[in-house]
Amino acid sequence: MTTLEKAKKNLKATGFLDVDTPKGIDYIAEINKLRKKKNAIILAHYYQEDAIQDIADFVGDSLALAQKAANTDADIIVFAGVHFMAETAKILNPSKKVLLPDLKAGCSLADSCPPADFKAFTKQHSDHLVVSYVNTSAEIKAMTDIVCTSSNAEKIINSIPKEQPIIFAPDRNLGKWLIKKTGRDMLLWDGACMVHEAFSIDKILNLYAENPGSEIIAHPESQEHLLKVAKYVGSTSGLLNYVKTSKAKTFIVATEVGILHKMRQESPDKILIPAPVEDDNCNCSECFYMKMNTMKKLYICLKHELPYVEVEPELSKKALVSIERMLELSK
Repeated sequence: MTTLEKAKKNLKATGFLDVDTPKGIDYIAEINKLRKKKNAIILAHYYQEDAIQDIADFVGDSLALAQKAANTDADIIVFAGVHFMAETAKILNPSKKVLLPDLKAGCSLADSCPPADFKAFTKQHSDHLVVSYVNTSAEIKAMTDIVCTSSNAEKIINSIPKEQPIIFAPDRNLGKWLIKKTGRDMLLWDGACMVHEAFSIDKILNLYAENPGSEIIAHPESQEHLLKVAKYVGSTSGLLNYVKTSKAKTFIVATEVGILHKMRQESPDKILIPAPVEDDNCNCSECFYMKMNTMKKLYICLKHELPYVEVEPELSKKALVSIERMLELSK
């Protein structure tokens, strides 16, 4: 059995095709050769490590990445993100091969909404229309009427007739923020993102006091007490645009620290401070899952076209309905 065959056999357990690579390999050069040869596109989320963002064909938030995946002519989609993102790309492109550098790159928010429990919950409230955040599994999307992202959630909620009761899942913080923004009395699933719940409001306010004229900006997955003190609340793309257009010079950024790379590129004249977390051993909030992908894993997965993401065809068809409704409403 060859090294590659052994690695393939263990792939399900490891989540990563761990084969040897030559010492001193130029991952950038090799990845560029492979994607041209294989007609592959590399899509990366803003929370990926800097090197992956720099080599990607497109970097974006969940909405922009879904839109890009829906319209690509590539034969292979390499999704440098987490599992639900690659799964969404596969649902939108059932005939294409969708690769994820590490299959274990999951999502704490998606995990907070187990399909069996959610199915029972929706059955108890069968008169409610279900709006689910894109940070969910294909099983949840298949039980959903309309998917949303933080970029378009407010627009989607406002598009629903006011007399129609709504279940919003899975993020309770985003749901509470949407209730405040739209005035809708939605029924919320009790889920959350561990990254956005880790911020220390006391440390953030101390930083704010130490930096006169600074502005606190936050992602709506953050806890309510943080959103109350934020100057601006928005999606990852919204945060990027706000920093570019704001007259302020210093920003305390309350979202996953990976976004600072793109912010620094687009707003080099601004001072960006990652919002601190409760943990005394860490100065910023970092998603462990997002950082599981590396340049080595990206190279190996593109070279061997493994690991790939599959979605059962019938499940994919059901989930596609809610995703396409989102994409249509987002035009």
